Amino acid sequence: MEFLGYRRSDGRVGVRNHVLILSTVVCANEVANRINRRIASAVVGVHPFGCAMLGVDLEQFRRTLVGIANNPNVGGVLVVGLGCEQIDARWLADEVTKKGKVGEALVIQDCGGSQGTVKRGIEAVRKMQGVLDRERRVVSSVSELIMATECGGSDFSSGLTANPAIGFVSDRLIELGGAVILSETAEIIGAEHLLAARAINRGVARRIYGIVERVEESARRAGADIMGANPSPGNIRGGITTIEEKSLGCIYKAGTKPVQGVVEYAESIAGKGLWIMDTPGQDVESVTGMVAGGAQIVVFSTGLGTPVGCPIAPVIKITGNPETARKMKSHIDINAGVIFKGRDTIEGVGERIFRLFLEVASGKRTKAERLGHRELGINRIGVTL
Repeated sequence: MEFLGYRRSDGRVGVRNHVLILSTVVCANEVANRINRRIASAVVGVHPFGCAMLGVDLEQFRRTLVGIANNPNVGGVLVVGLGCEQIDARWLADEVTKKGKVGEALVIQDCGGSQGTVKRGIEAVRKMQGVLDRERRVVSSVSELIMATECGGSDFSSGLTANPAIGFVSDRLIELGGAVILSETAEIIGAEHLLAARAINRGVARRIYGIVERVEESARRAGADIMGANPSPGNIRGGITTIEEKSLGCIYKAGTKPVQGVVEYAESIAGKGLWIMDTPGQDVESVTGMVAGGAQIVVFSTGLGTPVGCPIAPVIKITGNPETARKMKSHIDINAGVIFKGRDTIEGVGERIFRLFLEVASGKRTKAERLGHRELGINRIGVTL
């Protein structure tokens, strides 16, 4: 099975061909945003971090920025830095050009301040856009695709309709040679034994238990009960009563295939099949981590409804709640709530999602894209000095 994508020099295939304006530090965000406002065809990645970080937190932050910049959906990157932060903008641009992409760095302290950087940035992005506009989609195998799975604003319907339908797509893509990521470690708690039983070996099974134990220990160190945040107030209002109930519904997104391995946040997916990424349950941070790990498309279920998107990867929204499909029609791509009405089956909705998945891979825009939702959040695991 095939789709039309952008072949990169490293062999991977993108489903979009973005010029990304990427900030290395919060101090450069406004400059990055100003450049983007002048060139709407580009996308921007900004965040509130990048200064006074250290240790494993800095390492994860660096890995995330490199992963975002090198995602196959990105054809060119303008890195905007201040000049005194820990992530050197020129180094990050070099990491991009090593992959054969168009990359350039601008440092505010070397460009005469904000105005000079914005002027040079506009020129650089226009030049990159001109190069990318000449590129064309080529026939590519579905086996080149990595699908990120996410659920946010879950309610009673998520584990009964939307997530099982996404699980159908996960199995289908894996059977065709692709890869799938299951994330949100906090939403595996209580169901980790089911995933461990599907691990390809004992080492992978131990890693599944290990990341769950790590989340539980972090809550204990904070002197908090994890139940204070998971299930969330919205989950409870939507009919989910326990963390185990939420987790059992969450893991349906992963289908039925064996778990090939477990990777850290924003770590590259190393092969085909089903993978688990250790991310928080917070939707935007989780999606960002999976996209930094190489996912080109996100399939996102929401019972209560959420408008969240991503700067560089299309996000397909599925709801299992007919009322949410009605109230948030402008955000929902597929209504899995028809299963409750008896008008379709899990398999039937799964086929619809898979067809849309292929159309989006070939260029069709999702509702989140059309509405301009480009949220980005990077997970932190340390203090700021």
